[in-house]
Amino acid sequence: MTAADRMKLSSAQRQARGLREVRLIVADARSRTVRRRVARHVARLDPDAERQALAWIESVSEFDSDAPR
Repeated sequence: MTAADRMKLSSAQRQARGLREVRLIVADARSRTVRRRVARHVARLDPDAERQALAWIESVSEFDSDAPR
């Protein structure tokens, strides 16, 4: 059985279980260039807007409390 055949079989087995493969391509945090770019973006964030966003997230989060909302 070739590698391609094994991949097809594996894919068919996942599909039969109702699963599908999803591939993500993300920035490599090990890269100095990427880390610098992220740092530049973070430096430009508006602290007030970030606090408002976090407050909203906390207000709608079900994970902060045992009490139902």
